[in-house]
Amino acid sequence: MLELQHISFGVEQDGADKNILRDINLTIKERFVALTGPNGGGKSTLAKVIAGILTPTEGKILLDGEDITGLGVTERARKGISFAFQQPVRFKGLTVKDLITLASGKPIGVPEACDYLSEVGLCAKDYIDREVDASLSGGELKRIEIATIMARGTSLSVFDEPEAGIDLWSFSNLIHVFEHLHEKINGSILIISHQERILEIADRIVVLAEGRVQQDGPGGEILPALLGGTPGVCTALTDKVR
Repeated sequence: MLELQHISFGVEQDGADKNILRDINLTIKERFVALTGPNGGGKSTLAKVIAGILTPTEGKILLDGEDITGLGVTERARKGISFAFQQPVRFKGLTVKDLITLASGKPIGVPEACDYLSEVGLCAKDYIDREVDASLSGGELKRIEIATIMARGTSLSVFDEPEAGIDLWSFSNLIHVFEHLHEKINGSILIISHQERILEIADRIVVLAEGRVQQDGPGGEILPALLGGTPGVCTALTDKVR
């Protein structure tokens, strides 16, 4: 379980302080939580604060009751937080099997690595020995990255706009992968997204705008309000999820 207590994050811009996150209080314990909101609302910043890429200027972060506020990204990864970037990293010279093995943290054989690829809808024999380089499409890289997160088996997996940069066909397949991941994963999934098809399979939706939590509740209650243009919901967000 992840707890964010009074989290704020600010930077200096043009000689003045700019607050990006303002007194965020969240507890994430559900299986599948979607974080959404208008562009510039602080979503990616919050994801990086959770992952340890950025350090909050105020507040405390607890993972399963342990204070991890002062830990960096490597230490948090060891504690059980996985983070998937909008654009997955390409590793020339590293094969897909190598990457899955590194993610698992233990020696694994080809059959086990293939099982993870099959979980994300990839034909293992076509990918297991391929390099994680420019020859892979954006959709393929996204699914391979998800396979590595499944291999890690951490208590919290954070995905920052997993639909970014992929075509419609790959996006459709990505939705099926997340639906399957929702069933298989043992911990919590936090996905930052504007996409209705992702939001509609979330157990809970958190709306972040102007650095603050504007709405928070069961997906079945929050999504209809977003699509219906409920007062207080940013029009830019409503346009994006349609």
